[in-house]
Amino acid sequence: MLNAFMRITLDLPEATYRQLKSLAARRGVTMKQMLRSAAEKEIVAASHRIERRRVKVPILKSKEPGTLT
Repeated sequence: MLNAFMRITLDLPEATYRQLKSLAARRGVTMKQMLRSAAEKEIVAASHRIERRRVKVPILKSKEPGTLT
């Protein structure tokens, strides 16, 4: 199913709701569009943070175990 959507219920503090509604109106979009965009941006940002954490560490061989010489 491509582009299937899930309906959710979101509980927001009243002040947050009012600020979000006002911001959406100033941008000329619906609250639904604002929330979907914010969720998509967070998912992309999270995937980039995960990718940046992966570090390849070189394996150093030692003549004596427990030392780097």
